[in-house]
Amino acid sequence: MAPPKLGAHMKPSLAFFRQRLLPATICFGLAWIVAQSEWLRRVENVTLDFRTWFRTLDQPPPDPRVVVNGIDDDSLQRFGRWQDWRRRNHGLLMRSLAAAPEKPAVVGWDILFPEASADDDHLVDGALALPGRVIFAAYTTDEAPVGATAPDELAPDLTQPIARIEGDASALFTAPYALLPVAALRSVALTAFVDTPAGIGGVRRTVPLLVRIKDRVYPSLALQSVLRFWNLTVADVRVRVGDAIYIEGASIRRRIPIEETGRFLVNYRHVIADYLAQGQAPGHAQIAIGFRKKYVEGVEPAVPVPNLGGKILLVGLVAPGLSDNGPTPLSPETPLVFVHANVIANILSEDYARPASPMVVWGGALLFGILGLGLVSQRRLREQAVYSIGLPIIFALGTLLTWRYASLAIPLVGPVLGFASLQIFNIGRRVLSEQRKREEIKGMFRAYVSPEVVERLVASGKPPQLGGHEQDITAYFSDIQGFSAFSEKIPPGELVELMNEYLTACTDIVHDESGTLDKYIGDAVVAMFGAPVALPDHAYRACRVALRVQARLAELRAKWTAEGDKWPDIVKQMQSRIGLNSGPCIIGNMGSRTRFDYTMMGDNVNLASRMESGAKSWGVFSLCTDATKIACEIHGGDRVAFRALGRLQVVGRSQPVPVFEISGLRESLSAQMEECIAIYHDALGCYLAHDWARAVAGFQHSAALEPGQSDDTRFGQNNPSLIYLALAQGYSVSPPGAEWDGTYTMTQK
Repeated sequence: MAPPKLGAHMKPSLAFFRQRLLPATICFGLAWIVAQSEWLRRVENVTLDFRTWFRTLDQPPPDPRVVVNGIDDDSLQRFGRWQDWRRRNHGLLMRSLAAAPEKPAVVGWDILFPEASADDDHLVDGALALPGRVIFAAYTTDEAPVGATAPDELAPDLTQPIARIEGDASALFTAPYALLPVAALRSVALTAFVDTPAGIGGVRRTVPLLVRIKDRVYPSLALQSVLRFWNLTVADVRVRVGDAIYIEGASIRRRIPIEETGRFLVNYRHVIADYLAQGQAPGHAQIAIGFRKKYVEGVEPAVPVPNLGGKILLVGLVAPGLSDNGPTPLSPETPLVFVHANVIANILSEDYARPASPMVVWGGALLFGILGLGLVSQRRLREQAVYSIGLPIIFALGTLLTWRYASLAIPLVGPVLGFASLQIFNIGRRVLSEQRKREEIKGMFRAYVSPEVVERLVASGKPPQLGGHEQDITAYFSDIQGFSAFSEKIPPGELVELMNEYLTACTDIVHDESGTLDKYIGDAVVAMFGAPVALPDHAYRACRVALRVQARLAELRAKWTAEGDKWPDIVKQMQSRIGLNSGPCIIGNMGSRTRFDYTMMGDNVNLASRMESGAKSWGVFSLCTDATKIACEIHGGDRVAFRALGRLQVVGRSQPVPVFEISGLRESLSAQMEECIAIYHDALGCYLAHDWARAVAGFQHSAALEPGQSDDTRFGQNNPSLIYLALAQGYSVSPPGAEWDGTYTMTQK
């Protein structure tokens, strides 16, 4: 077996860098790069839109200080098609509002009046009736259509640009031209820009609070509205580009966060239905006619009019099918006047959406990725799957809750993509590692066990416990009888050829029965059954191997005999003795730090070795303990025939061990051998009962049936019947003492 790889002793700092920090940095770094692409930003925006929609399911009512006066279906029915509306209708609205004892603080128009009309005096009169409270709409354009105003002409009487700009104003939202209200309107009211440009995917998630026309910066409708609400002007505004708009009035201080382009991330809270439910979205006709009847004519209108005193009233198009609708996170068709309403409510309540710090989010994701590699990468696949799926779910829920309760916009898709790619990398690395482990296990055991056992070991997913563990096995020892004489009679080259043929035959049979080769010790074969993969029938398999090896050796003897003078007689009469024992043994890789072997050790292994050497004492070639016999019969039934040989006292053990000859398989056992074993067992019973005369007669009878006769030199001069015959004859002359229990004591290992 190869020594441990140098990588196993890698310095902790280098291992941390290569196994955790580097993969996590690469995965999250690539995810961050991809997250900057437009298509992934679209996906990110969709997730934020979902969070925004989800939040509307449980929201407080809209800010009561903001009311939307919409050109709705009822208004169109009363005043006709929108295309036919005259400005006297709008003038009527403002004059009706002016008649109320409590007037709105601001009337912001999200309707353009860029071309002169014969009815402009109605709007002028209405604006004069609400001095300082009216804001008319302006709009940017890249071209110069009829009515467009060149930058040099953009200097209305009342509307002034913001003077205090800190930073690079060139990055602000800009256009070369502006559609302004006609001059008559600019002279009696403020002007503000109502641009709500579509963002990625056509959805309006951000709106410009600042608009640059040439070198002048003007406020949006939302910003101008809150300034008038607080009785402030652009002189009270300071802008730090890329940071915030600072409103610095005597009693009002606000910091409104903006992007570098002057855009404001709208913290959408409410849709039109919310305003309608709270009575904060009265129709144009309801206000214009209702206020006139109540406060001019003194007639109570059929539909009660709301109290607009001190509120910001936005006038815009809300009827379905009109042009001023567009997609927002709350709806694919949102009247855009509600975009301004949400922005104004955000500023009044300081309810700002806050993008989370990318450094914090990505740094935290990287940290969790690194920790995950350390905590779960080596755990069971189920635990890793729970972590890989559970953490993104928890993170997604976290982004949902932080948006719901703190208006903190945490990027979701990019970090999850980085985490997912890291998990894919980790799983891939684990698969490759498992594959390498499989190959290592195969390489480790291919020389010791059969391919079938190797595959079972790999499939189990449990590599052997290196360093040693206890396991119930059957130990197998075999040795060639009288092998020392072989080297004296056979040249080295031929001896190697002979041993290779013999050991190959033995090893193939061991592997065929799912055994594991432990080692070769010269001519000896040491093997184990039941490790590294547990085999419940290890004893039965070992007994089968012992019988198959003896049968194969008989075939080899016939082959070597047929080869004539190539081999001396000692080869043609080769016999192998085999010893088996079953029980708990220590199994594992044992040796030095640089050289070790997968092997077995323990008292039961030593006993198996004594069975191999003890077989000679009984004149048999396959000897096992009672532990092996019992275990074999549990799984093999009576398919293996055993012959009891009595109790053997081996060197190094204080207690005698019952031992048995592995006589053969029942289906192939000859009738002569069956008769021999039966007579032998009867004689052995007489022997143990001190009936020496019957024992002698029985052993004489069984000896005549033994396969190993004294005239066959392959078997030597002994067999169990002859050994017990001599013992019985001796005891008949000189009986043993009363304490005698039939134990035979080995004097050699």
